[in-house]
Amino acid sequence: MTALPGTTGRRRIYLMRHGHVDYFGPEILAAGGDTKVVPLTPLGQEQATAAGKALSHVRFDRAVCSGVPRTRQTAERVLAEQTVEVPFLEVEPDLIEIHGGSFGNVKSRAELAAKMAYYFETAGEPGATMLEGGEVFGEAQRRTVGAITRLLAEPGWHTALVVAHEGTNRLVLGWAATGCSLKEGLKAVQAFEQDPACINVVDFDMVPAADGSVGTEIQRSLIKSVNVTPYNYVKHGMNMTSLEAIFAHEPL
Repeated sequence: MTALPGTTGRRRIYLMRHGHVDYFGPEILAAGGDTKVVPLTPLGQEQATAAGKALSHVRFDRAVCSGVPRTRQTAERVLAEQTVEVPFLEVEPDLIEIHGGSFGNVKSRAELAAKMAYYFETAGEPGATMLEGGEVFGEAQRRTVGAITRLLAEPGWHTALVVAHEGTNRLVLGWAATGCSLKEGLKAVQAFEQDPACINVVDFDMVPAADGSVGTEIQRSLIKSVNVTPYNYVKHGMNMTSLEAIFAHEPL
């Protein structure tokens, strides 16, 4: 098994959120409100490049994104700062953001931010969804965690870059923080703030499958760092939550 130097079966995932975007920009309006089309803003590009510079000494064996422009562009900017040959950027559709439902009748950014402010707090409730009519948090968790466990089961690597979204990252971190428990993980997602272009570092100790079959399984997960933003390491002035900042006129 390929493992981190000095270990016998440990793998590391650098889990990132994409950089800043404008959900009220012309691209979304032209696409009828489809958030999948939104690209990074100039600020988001700067944030992604800052993350890339911070990670420039880390050699990635694998690089994966959800496939939408904002995660692809973030991953590309991070990889562009590498000083060695970079891996092919793979697409994993199951890392796509939690599918939101209807915002209802909202008339301003402030009203929308207030409506969404506490939605992650409900994730552990049975059948809870991301907004009315949106994806069930539990179902989003299963597909997102499934993508991570499939990656961990594949041979030939020990360090991977994964660029996804705030909601899906929260699901992965909640799961990893609770002993890889799907049930308990949903209760933990509310605590994991994810600022634009942040870096999380999560290690997984892999051991041979207990049933004797070919392959490995997760023995334990270790969260090494959470929500690191190289463009502002100490979060000075970043006083809003990421959701509040998304809908602010002048995001920090």
